[in-house]
Amino acid sequence: MTEEEKLIEKLQRIEALFAGAATPGERNAAAEARDRIRARVREQEERDPLVEYTFNLRDRWSHMLLTALLRRYQLRPYRYRGQRYTTLMARVPKRFLDETLWPEFEELNKTLTAYLGEVTERVIAQGIEADTTEVEVEASPPTLRT
Repeated sequence: MTEEEKLIEKLQRIEALFAGAATPGERNAAAEARDRIRARVREQEERDPLVEYTFNLRDRWSHMLLTALLRRYQLRPYRYRGQRYTTLMARVPKRFLDETLWPEFEELNKTLTAYLGEVTERVIAQGIEADTTEVEVEASPPTLRT
């Protein structure tokens, strides 16, 4: 099994966890988990009004991940003219955001960030320079004299 296949499997297990999968068979059925979460969103939309949220994301990868999650759960990501590329807007039931979407995003983002960091470090070490240690920290900058 390749590293990417392992990562995909791990991401699917995280999704199944947030969908409330109870048995090992359910944990392996990503489509069923997605359908359960979509049903939960629809139920919460009926009880709770949709709230417009602004998500200011730090990097392209987080932006792509949150966009994919929103679309997966049939929620429309958008941004207003003039907003930065890393800003996403979405109308989401507050309870769904608090209990499912945001915790799932954080867990998936942590997993992807770790993976991308490992790949980046490995590629740089093999292709450019093996020493990928942090830079030295000096006590203080020299004073400028005028």
